[in-house]
Amino acid sequence: MIRETLTSHKERSPVSKTALITGASAGLGVEFARLFAKDKTSLVLVARREDRLQQLKNELETGFGVKVDTISLDLTLPHSVSRVLEFLERHHIEIEYLVNNAGFGQAGSFSAVPLKRNLSQIDLNARSLTELTYQLLPSMIRKKSGRILNVGSTAGDQPGPFMAVYYASKAYVNSFSEALHYELKGTGVTVTLSCPGPTFTEFAEVASVPNMKMFQMNAMPADVVAHQAYRAMMKGTRRITHGARNKAGSQLNRLAPKSTALKIVATLNSSK
Repeated sequence: MIRETLTSHKERSPVSKTALITGASAGLGVEFARLFAKDKTSLVLVARREDRLQQLKNELETGFGVKVDTISLDLTLPHSVSRVLEFLERHHIEIEYLVNNAGFGQAGSFSAVPLKRNLSQIDLNARSLTELTYQLLPSMIRKKSGRILNVGSTAGDQPGPFMAVYYASKAYVNSFSEALHYELKGTGVTVTLSCPGPTFTEFAEVASVPNMKMFQMNAMPADVVAHQAYRAMMKGTRRITHGARNKAGSQLNRLAPKSTALKIVATLNSSK
């Protein structure tokens, strides 16, 4: 089911640009919404939790005077992206900024995690991101103007035992985003890949590992990660890896023997 929350007393300016943010009800999504609102950008916020979307909508419209539309929708479901597109067409909204932020992970051995849960990670982290990008990109290219921000992860730089599907889905996001950045050179449209490591959001709780070792070691604040990613997107940067430790870790994973890297990641993905 799709639920739309519209505000009749605040009209979308014909000259204002609009950002669409997925996963906008918590964590990085909320921080991205605040950054766009601060810069007077109109917003379309997509997430499952209608109550949280409404709270954020009220905060941003009251605090920054911007137009905010919300769509309560589960992007793991079939035809969910089509419903977002129908909403945009019905309300004559053109997207200048696309932030593919929605995603989740699930800890556990692959065979122990329910198949539906594994497939939902692929649907949200990779499929919906790809479909939204594909559908919204042509109008950006026609206008020769647009920015796309895909939230990947340093997890996508190596295999991840005990979170195998999540790591694989982020490897897809990382590779897809950097390739698309290259393809779009000269079009006026850019794709930026944001690669955070552990970040203080609801991720660990959703993944069923609130005591995951990597979050205890070097997690970064969500507002810091979002601000860095936002600036990189506006500059048209190809990739940003957040934090010195995450940059060093990504380099070490590339250089270390695969057997060693797998053992380290498996240990970090454990709560024991």
